[in-house]
Amino acid sequence: MYGLILENLSEYIKATYGDDKWEEIRKAAAVDQPSFSTHQVYPETLIPKLAKKAIQILKVSEKDFFDQMGVFFVAFVGQYGYDRVLSVLGRHMRDFLNGLDNLHEYLKFSYPRMRAPSFICENETRQGLTLHYRSKRRGFVYYTMGQIREVARHFYQKELKIELVKEEILFDMIHVTFQCTFDNRAFTMATLAMTREERHLPISASALFEIFPFCIVFGHDMVIRSIGNSLIVILPDIVGKKLTNWFDLVRPLTEFKFETILNRTNNIFELLSVEPVLTDKDDAGRADELINDDSSETGEEKNLRLKGQMVYMDNWKMMMYLGTPVMPDLNSLLNSGLYINDLSMHDFSRDLMLAGTQQSVELKLALDQEQQKSKKLEESMRKLDQEMKRTDELLYQMIPRQVADRLRTGENPIDTCEMFDNVSILFSDVVSFTAICSRISPMEVVSMLNGMYSMFDNLTEFNHVYKVETIGDAYMVVSGAPEKQANHAERICDMALDMVDAITTLKDPSTGQHLKIRVGVHSGAVVAGIVGLKMPRYCLFGDTVNTASRMESTSIAMQIHISQSTKELLPSEYKVGERGEVEVKGVMKTYWLEDRNGRQPLHRDLIALPETHPEPTTAPSSAVRSGIYSPITYQDVARRSVGNSPGTSPAKTPTSAKQSLGKTSSASSDPADAFGGQVTDDGFAESMDLTSGAEEASPAPSIIVSRSNLTKARDSIIELGKRSAEAAKQPRNSHSDGNLRGSGGGGGGNAISNSRSEHFQHHQCCSHFGGHKGRFNSNACMMM
Repeated sequence: MYGLILENLSEYIKATYGDDKWEEIRKAAAVDQPSFSTHQVYPETLIPKLAKKAIQILKVSEKDFFDQMGVFFVAFVGQYGYDRVLSVLGRHMRDFLNGLDNLHEYLKFSYPRMRAPSFICENETRQGLTLHYRSKRRGFVYYTMGQIREVARHFYQKELKIELVKEEILFDMIHVTFQCTFDNRAFTMATLAMTREERHLPISASALFEIFPFCIVFGHDMVIRSIGNSLIVILPDIVGKKLTNWFDLVRPLTEFKFETILNRTNNIFELLSVEPVLTDKDDAGRADELINDDSSETGEEKNLRLKGQMVYMDNWKMMMYLGTPVMPDLNSLLNSGLYINDLSMHDFSRDLMLAGTQQSVELKLALDQEQQKSKKLEESMRKLDQEMKRTDELLYQMIPRQVADRLRTGENPIDTCEMFDNVSILFSDVVSFTAICSRISPMEVVSMLNGMYSMFDNLTEFNHVYKVETIGDAYMVVSGAPEKQANHAERICDMALDMVDAITTLKDPSTGQHLKIRVGVHSGAVVAGIVGLKMPRYCLFGDTVNTASRMESTSIAMQIHISQSTKELLPSEYKVGERGEVEVKGVMKTYWLEDRNGRQPLHRDLIALPETHPEPTTAPSSAVRSGIYSPITYQDVARRSVGNSPGTSPAKTPTSAKQSLGKTSSASSDPADAFGGQVTDDGFAESMDLTSGAEEASPAPSIIVSRSNLTKARDSIIELGKRSAEAAKQPRNSHSDGNLRGSGGGGGGNAISNSRSEHFQHHQCCSHFGGHKGRFNSNACMMM
C-alpha cells in the first residue's frame, strides 16, 4: 500500500473534521506516523485499522466514509499533477472508463509495486454501461464508487449514477459489478465509425511480423500459430504450443480464454512468461556481469513481460497480440536475453530505453534522498510526539489536567478562576522536624523528605485526591477541586488514615524511631485559579485554607484533627471522637478521626521500600543515617551535587543552627537557602558561618542575615534556636517544630509564635476571604 492512499485518508479527515480528530484517530489506531510519504510502501493493515477507528470516532457509516473519501481523492491528487492525467484520459466518460487500466499502467512508472485493480466495461448503451471491478484488496468498493462519480462530475460535467449490482469472492480476488447510468451518446458515434468499410490492403506475413517483432498469433484453441521476428529468436519453440502454457495473463484480471479476450479488445493486455527466456549460459553470464550489484532482481523480473493490444483478424479468424516488451531499464533488457536491435525501429522503444537508462540513476538518487528525508522527518515527528507527551505529563504535574487543557486552547488564565462551594483540605507536618534537622545533615533531610513525599504521592493517586503543594515538611492535599466530587470529605479522610499508617514505615534517622506526623482537615468553600505568568500556578484562595492549616497546627502526634464541617459530611462508618472546644480561629468544636469500619490495610506496593536498610539502634551515626528510606540515597545526592554542604557531627553541631530544608522559600537558588537559612526582613543579605560560644563547632550551614544588621540578626537567630531547643522538650502541642501555628483567637488578628513564622510566609493572605490584616494570616496556598 503506497502512502498516496494513506495521505488521502489523513487529508480527508483533516479537511472535513479537523486536525484534532485526525490526531485522535491516529492515536486510537496506534499509528506512529503523523503523515505519510506518497511514494513509500506501508503495511496493508494500516488503511483498515485507521478506517475502523475513524468510523467509530466520527460516528459515520462505512459506506459514507469511504464514498466521501473517494470524492475527496479527485481534488487531493490534483496537488500532485495527476488531475491533468485524468483530464486527458478520454474524450468522453465511456473512454475514461474503458481506459482505467491504461491509467494504472501509466502510474506504474511512479509506483512500480502498485497492486492496481482491473476495470472492464460491457453491455454499453446510450444510457450507460456495466462496469466490472476486480481487485485483490477488499474494502475499497465504496471508495471506488465515490471516485468514479466525482470524475464524471468534475471532468465531464455529467451526473453519473453508480449502483452496486453484485459482489462476490473468487479465490483471493473480489469481483464487483457496477451499473453506471449516464448520458452516453458518444457510444452511438463510436458504433457508426466502426461500421464503415475500407478497402483491404494486401500485406505479406514477413512484413507484418517485422513491423511487430513481438506479436503473437493464436486461434480459438489458444494454440500459437506464428510469432514476430524478435520473439522467435528468444522463444523459438513456442510455435504450435498453447499460449497459456508459456504465458500468464497479468492484466486485466480475467480468465485467459479466447472468448473472454474477444470481448475485452479495448483493454491493454499484459503477459508474463512462465519461465526465464535467456537463450543460453553465455547470455546469462553476460547479463550477470553487467547488472549492478545494488539492483536486486527477483525471479519474476528475469522473465519476459509483454504489454499490448489484442486485435481480432476476421480474415484469419484468429487473434493477433501486438505486444511490446516492458523494459524499465537495461538490466531488464539483459535479463530477458534481448538487445537494443531486437526492439522495433518504427516507434520510440529504443529511444525510451536509452534515455530512461541515462535518467534512472539520477532519478533513483533523488528518490533515495527524498525517502531518507521522509524517514528523518517521520523520526523527528515521532520524537516530537514523545517530547510532547513528556511535556504534557510535566504540565499536568504542575497544573491540573482540566485547567491545563483550557489554557492550551488559548483561554485566558483569569477565566480559569472558579468557585468551589465545598471542598476538603488536608495539612500534615512532621513532629519535631526542627529538632530532627538539627541532628542530621542537609543531605539526609532531603533524602528523608523525598522518601516521605514519594509515599504520600502514591497515596494521593490511590485515594483520587489532588496534591496541592509541599512546604518544607508540610504536605497539603485537596479533594473536591479542581474536579468536583460529592464524597470529597470521605476521600480526604481516607487519605489521612492512610498517611498515618504509612508514616510508621519511615524511620527517624537520628533516633531510629518511626517518624510522627500531625494531620488537620477542614471543609469549606474556596476559589481556585491560575496565578502568575512566568511560573503559572494553580492556587486556592479562601478562609478554608487557613483554617485547615490551623487544624493541623493544633493537632497532636499521629492524630487526625477534623473540624465540625468535615465531621458533618462523613457517613456513620467513620469512627469519630469528640475533642472538645479548641482555639483554632476563635473557639471551634473539633474531633479526632479514629478509623473507618471495613477499612482494608494498605497495599504493600503503596508503601514498599525500594531498599532494605539496617534498623538504627543507638545514637545517630553515619552508618545509621545512610540507611534512611528514599528512592534517592544520600550517596546519590552527594555524588551528583556540585556544592554539597559538609555533614556535621551530632555532638558538635549547635542546636541553635536550624537546618530545616523546608523552612525556606522554594524559589531560592542559594545552597544556604536550600539547607536551612533564615531570611530577614531586609532585602540585602550575605552568608556567614555560625559558631556557638567557646566550643569549636564543625562547619555549619550558611545563615543569611542582613548586612546592615549583622550583629542583631546573629543574636536573633541564636535566641530563636535556643527557644526551639527548649520547646522541643515541651508537650506536642507546644509547636516546637517550626511549622505554622495559630495561637490567637477571634476574628481580628491571630498571635503566631515566632517559631512558626516561616510557614506563614508560604501562605499569602487573601483579604477578600479571611478578613485578617496581620502579615501571617494565610488564606491562600499555591499548588506546586
